[in-house]
Amino acid sequence: MTGTIAAAAAAPIEMQQHLLSVVIPALDEEDGIAAIIERVLAIAPSLESMGVELELLVVDDGSTDGTCEVVSRYEQAHLVRHDCNRGYGAALKTGFAAARGDWLAFLDADGTYPPEHFPSLCSALQEGEGADLVVGSRRSGAASQMPFMRRVGNLLWSSMVTVLGNHRVIDPASGMRVFRREALERLYPLPDGLNFTPVMSTRAIHEGVRLSEIPIPYQERQGRSKLSVVQDGMRFMRTILWTVMAYNPARVLGGLGFALFATGVLIGLVFVGLRLSGTTTLGPVGVAATYLAAFGVVVGFDLFALGATFNYLVALFHTRPVQQGLFGKPIFRPPLDYHFWWMGLLAGFGGFGLGVASFWLGANGWPIDRLWFYLLAGTMLVMLGMHLLIFWIIMRVLDELSQRQVLARADLECAP
Repeated sequence: MTGTIAAAAAAPIEMQQHLLSVVIPALDEEDGIAAIIERVLAIAPSLESMGVELELLVVDDGSTDGTCEVVSRYEQAHLVRHDCNRGYGAALKTGFAAARGDWLAFLDADGTYPPEHFPSLCSALQEGEGADLVVGSRRSGAASQMPFMRRVGNLLWSSMVTVLGNHRVIDPASGMRVFRREALERLYPLPDGLNFTPVMSTRAIHEGVRLSEIPIPYQERQGRSKLSVVQDGMRFMRTILWTVMAYNPARVLGGLGFALFATGVLIGLVFVGLRLSGTTTLGPVGVAATYLAAFGVVVGFDLFALGATFNYLVALFHTRPVQQGLFGKPIFRPPLDYHFWWMGLLAGFGGFGLGVASFWLGANGWPIDRLWFYLLAGTMLVMLGMHLLIFWIIMRVLDELSQRQVLARADLECAP
């Protein structure tokens, strides 16, 4: 009996088998595609020692040179062709659809990313409750030859994704990744262009996909890059913003609205101080500042409330709880929009009272240069109060709709 137990303990633990499908999108890469294919095939023994089998797919995205002829020389590389150029992201999606693996991976065809690091990326998928998506990070400490302008752009994109997604992401545009096939259901849809990778990272953190970043070295490609720093950089920023808007609009609109509202209130407080000190007339700068204050308060609040309202709509569409708070966890419990009704009434009655008092003072001889500020403040408060009440009604209706299915299910499950 003891010998049996000892033998069982000494026996190697059977490794779970996985098929890793590596997809390489290629467009006019005749000069470099052979080298990257051979480097990928060379890691097969390392993967096999981990219980991972390798499948290699090259998706030709409408090349006009001899890329396809070079790929065809390798029996272990499965060639998939596009009749015309459809884009970097489209080529990857075609490769994923043709792949057989339960793990999917991709890297560029120009040799900038090191396929020798795929085993370390796969290890992050294997470790216990491992990641669902592992990104080879060019900015995590490993040697990198990334050009200066791309470093600046990558820093900007990573900061945007981190702030807007409330999850630290170091290299959202990396073109070397490994992920579980089932994660595609949560990551799709993804764009067909070069903005495929930043949108993938942004969607991953908002969909709850477990993301891990592993340091890798990066080598700048030889020859002309297909990436335009300015044009593609702007596209990356735009698609990151729009992707976040589809999950947590309050993070974008609410943050912008809060900044405008705070600016307007700050300018208003300066005017209060000037008025209390005896200043009653304004020059051109003062008039412009007055306009800015009014604009900031009204438009800032509308953007803030619009973001919160959109969050209810997004929650209704995704059938999940509303995301609250601009900076991660909710600041107010219950959320601030639950208090809009009494805040609206207070602002409205306060503004109305200030307006009535100003008219009464004017009827009793006060000149307009002493009353204009109070009239403006009263008007602003009435408008703000109306907006608070309107948004409170809209959000309460959306809140009830978002909870209807849960409440209906609870009623149906009530025992007699």
